[in-house]
Amino acid sequence: MSTARTIFLASMIVIGFGMLWGFYWLPLRRIDALGLTGPWGTVAIMVVAVVVLAPWGWRGRRALRASHPLAIASLILGGCSLMFYSLGLLYGRVAIIVILFYLTPIWSTLIGRYLLGWPINRGRVLALLAGIAGLVLMLGADGQVPVPRGLGEWLGLASGLCWAIASIGIKVKATAGPAESTFLFAVGALGGGLILAPLVAPFPDVAALPDPGAATGWVVFTAALWWALSIVGLLWATTKLEPARVGILMISEVLVSVASAALIAGELLSPLELLGGTLVLVAGVLEFLPIRKTRPT
Repeated sequence: MSTARTIFLASMIVIGFGMLWGFYWLPLRRIDALGLTGPWGTVAIMVVAVVVLAPWGWRGRRALRASHPLAIASLILGGCSLMFYSLGLLYGRVAIIVILFYLTPIWSTLIGRYLLGWPINRGRVLALLAGIAGLVLMLGADGQVPVPRGLGEWLGLASGLCWAIASIGIKVKATAGPAESTFLFAVGALGGGLILAPLVAPFPDVAALPDPGAATGWVVFTAALWWALSIVGLLWATTKLEPARVGILMISEVLVSVASAALIAGELLSPLELLGGTLVLVAGVLEFLPIRKTRPT
């Protein structure tokens, strides 16, 4: 396949799967309504995802063994971050949770600058200021102190922060392929879910599920489509595209999430929340834009 076709295919995969993740909240809430309440539905999804991806994890075991410990830890933490994100979508408003997750570039900039000593340019300073302003507007839109309210918003914020830490480790040290990396993502998400679930909700009475067949079907469908197919596809696409292009194309997830939550769940954002969310997206675009080097004078 030519380079141009590969780039086009990878771009379409990022846009398509980004839009798919914009609907991720729908199966999560459907599974919750079918009786696998709270985090236990997501734990069930992750059990299936681990089983589905296990053959690829086994096939790539040598690559995983050869990986740097920081890469392994980062992939597992990345899975935990997506578990937090999943639970945030259950317990919070979809648009707010998604936008909180997309503060990731801001956390990455701060971590890179103050913990790793990476340089920060004027564009990233502007991105940082826009992101912080957007966060304050979103969380303080009702006139209260701009801090997360409720478990969902705290989980949304934590998911973005954990993903920022994980993505730096993956960027610096990861060498494994997309399939075995996705397996570790699923293992990390399952482990995080098993730790968090008992603290959040009691184990559901599986025998009393009103429609166990439907619940099982939704769990398998979600695990196969969102966690197996889409993450493998996205990890492959990111190896073919510049980070700037990937970051900007993934904004399709935010747009679909906001629109679908408004149209289907009636979760509308206030004008200040919309302004704050727009600033966060602007911050993301500024962060992902290529850095222009100035000529020495």
